[in-house]
Formats: sequence, C-alpha cells, structure tokens
Amino acid sequence: QVQLVESGGGLVQAGGSLRLSCAASGRTFSNYNMGWFRQAPGKEREFVAAITWSDGSTYYADSVKGRFTISRDNAKNTVYLQMNSLKPEDTAVYYCAADVNISGNYWRLRTARVYDYWGQGTQVTVSS
Repeated sequence: QVQLVESGGGLVQAGGSLRLSCAASGRTFSNYNMGWFRQAPGKEREFVAAITWSDGSTYYADSVKGRFTISRDNAKNTVYLQMNSLKPEDTAVYYCAADVNISGNYWRLRTARVYDYWGQGTQVTVSS
C-alpha cells in the first residue's frame, strides 16, 4: 500500500504562483508514473499533468500548458506541481495519483481510472 499526501494548497490572487507537493509513504513510487488531477465544485475530475517513470516525460492539459510544471524527486519520493500565472478557473481540489506501470503515455495517463493510488487532495483557491 502507498499513501500519498498533498500539501501546498491555499488562497492566492490571480496571476500568482503556488507549488504543490505530493509526498509518498510506504512503498516508494520511483517506478510509478505520477499524475495530478483536479476537481472543481460541480465538475468532473480532470487531468492536469503527469510524469513518467521510464524517462521523465511530462504531459499537460491544454488549459495549464505553459503555466504549470510537474517534476519529481525520486530520492525524496515527492512529486511537485509548480503553478504560475494562476487563474480563477484553476480553483479546485488538486489530487496526486500514482500509476503502478513501467510504461506510460499521454493517452493512458490523462485517464483517472488507470491510477492505483490517490491522495486526499489539497484545496487551491484563486481569487479575481
């Protein structure tokens, strides 16, 4: 079993920045693909970003491309989501997820159902 704990959420003004962290405990996720998803009130959970284990390839939703950056530090069992130029539309609960699979690609990792472990989520609120 793997536990994922997100942190770093909070309230920020539009145009500001925030850095989310996802720390893993239990089994390490160095060989896991990692993803970030978000869910706004009344909306379905949507893909934000992902990073593969195999070669560190990164993938982003069009809505965040150029503003968000996903990265990982395997030695610390931590995944990050750097969010810049935040918009009110980015307001949501952000979830970290781990996919136990050696391979990974955009078409797989944008799909929430493929992930095996999920964090509890952290709230991000962007004010106008």
